[in-house]
Amino acid sequence: MPASPIRKLVPFADKAKKEGKKIYHLNIGQPDIETPEVMLNAIKNSDIRVIEYTHSAGNESYRKKLAAYYQKFGMPVNTEDVMITTGGSEAIEIAMMTCFNPGDEIIIPEPFYANYNGFSCAADLVVKPIRSYIETGFALPPISEFEKLITPKTKGIMICNPGNPTGYLYTREELEALKELVKKYDLFLLSDEVYREFCYDNKQYVSVMHLEGIDNNIVLLDSISKRYSACGARIGALISKNKEVMAGALKFAQARLSPPTFGQVGAEAALETPQSYFDAVTKEYTARRDFVIEAINKMDGAFCPKPSGAFYCIARLPIDNADKFCQWLLESFSHNSQTVMLAPATGFYSTPGAGTNEVRIAYVLNLTDLRNAMECLDVALKEYPGRTVTAPVATADIR
Repeated sequence: MPASPIRKLVPFADKAKKEGKKIYHLNIGQPDIETPEVMLNAIKNSDIRVIEYTHSAGNESYRKKLAAYYQKFGMPVNTEDVMITTGGSEAIEIAMMTCFNPGDEIIIPEPFYANYNGFSCAADLVVKPIRSYIETGFALPPISEFEKLITPKTKGIMICNPGNPTGYLYTREELEALKELVKKYDLFLLSDEVYREFCYDNKQYVSVMHLEGIDNNIVLLDSISKRYSACGARIGALISKNKEVMAGALKFAQARLSPPTFGQVGAEAALETPQSYFDAVTKEYTARRDFVIEAINKMDGAFCPKPSGAFYCIARLPIDNADKFCQWLLESFSHNSQTVMLAPATGFYSTPGAGTNEVRIAYVLNLTDLRNAMECLDVALKEYPGRTVTAPVATADIR
């Protein structure tokens, strides 16, 4: 199993904290946004006296309400199409083990969420990466490039929309092009859409569930972790109209018995979260994004395109090696007894050597902390012994 690029530097961070350094954690998607009160109250006020196993597919009352939530987005989801999982991570892992056999190939645009590598490894899948580039804002590669990778072993494509780690938001045209490829080769299309609430600049979120004619090919993966800032609740969902897929997935769900009881109690209540909560959160993330992107692009030799979704960005920095730089920030650097923790982008690529001068930044902290973090980063880039010269790049918006 590959180590998580997001968490592998934790021992260095722990040591730095013991030395008295304040660390700004921009390495992990753990928002500082408060969890909705309606969710917390449901857990606090629960009258449960025995914490029993729930149904392996999740509480029916929650699945029914969750299906109605998707219907509000114009997605044709019914209760029987939904299976509750222990976080979005389990949804991904079960989907891979259900839809593929050992040795099958799955095409994933990179950079991609690092744990896709780990889940693919666990399911004995072969990841065929297709490269997107910072110069184009990490736009979806041409469909012709996908087709070049298809072999008799290719059984699926996986995307994340809006994207982690890039913040890229797919257009309907891009998704329609993927649909035609999926139909042509009868592939599964797995789509991780946990950041759907976080789309900026009035740009439209389009789900794979909006695509017509490939119902049996689509598997949607979801989580409440980011939507309600409830990462520790560990509640996700696997959604598909394909009854064979759902029956297979349920076998894996039965093997782990049931998803968390109190997580489901909170998640069901969270569906009553008012729109005002999401409006305020979107406004806050937009301000954070704008500040971080502007700050990075002002740094000598650095470049970062503007994302349109999620709360991540990939920045190219004037450094020789992202892994070494991120470790150096924790081990050797300090500015006013502060430093910043980043995730080296190498862990978000499957192609060897890719992302060596890129980092992922999660703008999940308040603006005051982000200002301090960006000041630390600016000073660090000037002091880093492995600094290089990076040619300036024209700015690009991520759709």
